[in-house]
Amino acid sequence: MEQFSPESTKLSSTPPGPWLSLVGLGEDGRSGLCAEALAALEGAEIVFGGERHLKLIGDVPGEARPWPQPFRNALPAILAEKGRNVCVLATSDPFHYGIGAGLTKAVPAAEMRVIPQLSSFSMACTRMRWPQEECGLVSLHGRALQRIIPFLQPGARVLALSWDDSTPLAVAQLMSARGFGESSITVLETIGGPNERIRQARADAFALDGIVPLNLLAIEVVASRDARILPLATGLSDDWFEHDGQLTKADIRAITLSALAPRAGELLWDIGAGSGSVGIEWSLRHRHNRAIAFEERPERAARIARNRLALGAPPLEVVEGKAPESFAGKASPDAVFIGGGLTDPGVFEAAFAALKPRGRLVANAVTIEGEARLAALFSAHGGALRRIGVSHLDPIGTMHGWRAAMSVTQWRVVKP
Repeated sequence: MEQFSPESTKLSSTPPGPWLSLVGLGEDGRSGLCAEALAALEGAEIVFGGERHLKLIGDVPGEARPWPQPFRNALPAILAEKGRNVCVLATSDPFHYGIGAGLTKAVPAAEMRVIPQLSSFSMACTRMRWPQEECGLVSLHGRALQRIIPFLQPGARVLALSWDDSTPLAVAQLMSARGFGESSITVLETIGGPNERIRQARADAFALDGIVPLNLLAIEVVASRDARILPLATGLSDDWFEHDGQLTKADIRAITLSALAPRAGELLWDIGAGSGSVGIEWSLRHRHNRAIAFEERPERAARIARNRLALGAPPLEVVEGKAPESFAGKASPDAVFIGGGLTDPGVFEAAFAALKPRGRLVANAVTIEGEARLAALFSAHGGALRRIGVSHLDPIGTMHGWRAAMSVTQWRVVKP
């Protein structure tokens, strides 16, 4: 699907009416367009679209312009033609993983006419007889394949946009490796067009060939007894993370996430990230959440990147470098977690300065020096201090006894 990054400033002047028409195009091409869409196409002085789009609609009275390369240059090219009648062709519904979201950030609504078609997701649901509101929807187009992992829940129905013809097999292999081999994968190719084709196979026996690049997957998830199902709760078991011992343990992590209180669309700074567990779990709480993991040691930074992929590729950026210097140029966070570097000069001060007003900061310490630092910060800024103790049952010879983990002192403060 089309994607680009819009410029931050919208066009300021408003013409008498829309100068830009955004037309959704299906695989049936011109024959599937309504009268309004045809009029926009025929009346356009310039028609922008991908080579596939332009081939589907055939000759036009105006000038046909394929998307410039690289594609990020598309928006400036469109905006440069303001004042003329411009038509932009998009795939089906331009506001479902399409170009519409980027355009509307740069072009006022009054200047743009939008004529959509059914999205490929909608068409897939009608073919499969699935209620769309009960399906997980994910795009793997231009995104990491592992984004599908959080959707792999027992009994789930998932619709996934493919990147190309290699995606169906890659998804089948990933699912089989994680214990979902009995799942059904239906491949819907060129859906809505004259060459539409629908085929089905089990994930662990996937052998469909000749798949066209434009395809969508409809998956019915079946989990084996030993499937790696990503839990929905916070405090994932430690064995979900690759680590060298520098890890906020599951019990403490669950309490820490509760203290951080994630909200939809927020950004977390995870400082001294270690394995990245807190930042990753923050990002998994909501699809619009983001995190930045700051880690000084290169081998740990690389490990965070691997953990990110293994847990579904949530939107987490890894910044390798020493804090607080590595904070430079990063967006202001809504919340901050300091798991390492608390006693390093300037780390707290720089993080607290960057934190948005009413943002939350949580810091954990297990050493006397760390506790002393938290006590001083509590005296200066208020907030709340608590000590967390956890014991686990361990074997002692032929019997069992409780073994206490190191106590964690946690400070939480809200910035005025």
